[in-house]
Amino acid sequence: MKRLCLLFACLASTIEAQAQVPPSNTDSQVSFSEETAPPATRREAPPTTFRSGVDLVALNVVVTDGAQMFVTGLAPTDFAVYEDGVQQEVSFFGASDVPLDLAILLDTSASMTDKIQTLQQAAIGFVSTLRTGDRAIVVDIKDATRVLFPLGDNLEAARSAILATTARGGTALYNGTYLAIKELVKQRRESGEVRRQALVVLSDGADTTSLMSYEDVMDQAKQSGIAIYTITLRSKFDVARAERSGRRYFNQAEYGMKALAHETGARAFFPTDIAELAGVYASIAEELATQYALGYASKNPKRDGAYRRVIVQVTDKPGVRTRTRAGYLSARHLVASGR
Repeated sequence: MKRLCLLFACLASTIEAQAQVPPSNTDSQVSFSEETAPPATRREAPPTTFRSGVDLVALNVVVTDGAQMFVTGLAPTDFAVYEDGVQQEVSFFGASDVPLDLAILLDTSASMTDKIQTLQQAAIGFVSTLRTGDRAIVVDIKDATRVLFPLGDNLEAARSAILATTARGGTALYNGTYLAIKELVKQRRESGEVRRQALVVLSDGADTTSLMSYEDVMDQAKQSGIAIYTITLRSKFDVARAERSGRRYFNQAEYGMKALAHETGARAFFPTDIAELAGVYASIAEELATQYALGYASKNPKRDGAYRRVIVQVTDKPGVRTRTRAGYLSARHLVASGR
């Protein structure tokens, strides 16, 4: 408990969203309000708003065929959802008409000094793939975590925030990831809307300064239902050294990032050249644009905080594969003592 109190005190002192947002986005600094970006930079999508019940289990589902091509055009009746082996009734279904909230986390520690311009251009290109109705939040990760652009749809302001980044300091990767997950969950609960949510975190190395642990981040990810895409810039020298010695390359930090992506139904990328980053972001953007959003109310009445395994299948279509989060932590009822 003492460690968590210290952590939240540190996070509260390091989140400097208002100081980092360009003046043109002043309203969103205070209230996280939505603004309209210039039409030329946006792809059109239906401005549909979906509302959800408190107990809806939301799933972002990617469907691919045998050639690893995305499968689109499926209907609700094409899906079967199982929780701990028990088939569930799908009560919500949507595809490209469900808006997206996207958190972009950028490691701008000192080790990124010679890569910062390429990083900025790739991240700006990624933001430009968002559609009307989608929103973004930009988080800067150094020794401290800073929200450069709070969740909103003024994508021009988001791009300006990315261009304002500089490289220095250490890497509080776990602090930043935990903070971004909590912010997306908070926004979802306050709005009551059904929105697809994803987080994309880029780093070129292991965490060096976080108070939060990897286990803390993984637990929060399991509760959130947010797809977490991880991009870890791999040192080509380390890879070459492992190959010369005849050993398989292994990095503990990379393994953790891969596990985080797998658990949440996303993907992990390990480019060895910063120039590959634009292609990685493009792959993620294409996947996000073809996701299906499914929701169901669990048939399990228990609220015991237990982990529940989830499997999604596409029926009557041989060779088709699905990817979604592996499961979730159920809600826990508070005891009468009020704890």
